[in-house]
Parts: sequence; structure tokens; C-alpha cells
Amino acid sequence: MKLGVNIDHIAVLREARKINDPNPIDAISICKLADADQITIHLREDRRHIQDNDAKDIIKLSQLPINLECAIEPSMIDIACSLKPHRVTLVPEKREEVTTEGGLAVTGEISRLKNAIAKLHEHEIEVSLFIDPTIDAVDASKNLGVEWIEFHTGSYANIYAMLYTNLSYTHHSIKELELSRKKLQQKLHEELDNLIALSKKADDMGLSVAAGHGLNYQNVKAIANISHIKELNIGQSIIARSVFTGLEKAILDMKSLIKK
Repeated sequence: MKLGVNIDHIAVLREARKINDPNPIDAISICKLADADQITIHLREDRRHIQDNDAKDIIKLSQLPINLECAIEPSMIDIACSLKPHRVTLVPEKREEVTTEGGLAVTGEISRLKNAIAKLHEHEIEVSLFIDPTIDAVDASKNLGVEWIEFHTGSYANIYAMLYTNLSYTHHSIKELELSRKKLQQKLHEELDNLIALSKKADDMGLSVAAGHGLNYQNVKAIANISHIKELNIGQSIIARSVFTGLEKAILDMKSLIKK
């Protein structure tokens, strides 16, 4: 299973002070040294973190493949075509969201998606759709002719966090807590079973399968065990750990968990 390292949060830290430090470009060689398989960046319409020059320089200088996430707005597709990354992952965007809150509404965006995908393919860029793990989204993605899908794992990550970090005896009796934990454990198993089944279905249909969002050093193991998922794209948890361990070790630690 491959690891794509999302370096957006380096730019988030830089933009917090509107200065030149830290520079996302400095992460390129470290990602390569740490045996990352690709670099992922998200060029948002509001340019809240990664800027146009970042994207241009990263794609130009990186020895690793670049996975560029962007919205399906025509102006963003034009930019993606001019930058020519290895892959473009089409994602939903809302200006008010802190982070991407869900997958593309694939069935409701067929016309716009067809236009965006066709243009990217004309420029020989492979395309991935960032989708919720549903049968309808997988079927629609296949019909649209993309090479990849990436499952939004936010629901799995949120349930995992509630189960293992957020519940407290302070606000629940032991009996209530046990009941809540059982329900959460059941929901967690259902999320995993769904991801396993849909990953196999997508793989059988000829789609390459990636996954990402909310994955970290605690919850990644179960996702890494899904054999039909070929790639994980992880950013925030790796960059957060790198503050204390350095980026190279943070990536190597994640690679080790995925390999195990």
C-alpha cells in the first residue's frame, strides 16, 4: 500500500503569520528521503493555504508524483491542466468549511464532472474522484471513466475518535457508557465492512482505490489491512507529529504502521 503525504498543513502554518516560513517546498526532499510514494496538495479556490506558486514549484521540482486536489470549477481545471500534475483528485469545496467535510455529490454533478474529466484527460492527466463510500458513488465514478477513486474516511475516523478518545466517565454512568461503546463499536465495524466491500467492488470494476481523511497513527491500521485499497493520502496527523519528531521520522513511522 502506497502513502501519499499531504503537505498542505505546512502552508497552513505559514499562512497563519503571512510570512515565508515554513516553505512547503522544503518538504519535497524529505518526503523522498522518507520513502513517501507521492505528495498531495490541495489548491483551494480561496487559496487559504497552498498558493499558485507553491503548486507550480512543487510540481516542477518534485521527484515524487504529485496528486493535486482541486474543485471542479472550470477556472481550477484550467489551472490544473496548465500545471500538469501526475494526478488530479476532484473534491468538493465549501468556503466556510475548515476541512473537506465529505465526498463529491457525484450523481448530482454528472455534467460538470464529465467536462472536467474530459479536459484533464485531454492533457494526459489521470483523474481521481474523492467520494463517500457508497455504491451509487462507486457506480457513478466508474461510468464517468476515471482511473481512481478515493474514499472519504471521515466517518470511520470520527467514530473511532468517539469510541477511543472522546467518551468520558465524567458525563456518563458506567452502564450508559458501556451501551454507548457497544453502539459505537458496532458502527465502527459497519464502516469497516462497508469500506472493505466497496473497495473490492471498485477494484473488480477496474478502478484503483485510495482512501484518506482523518487517518492517523491510531486508526490507520484497520484501513491499511484492506487489501483492495492501493494508497492512503494522509496529511494533518503526519505534519502534527513532525512538529515533535521531524518530518522524516513522522513519515517513516506512518510507513511502518501501514507495512505492518
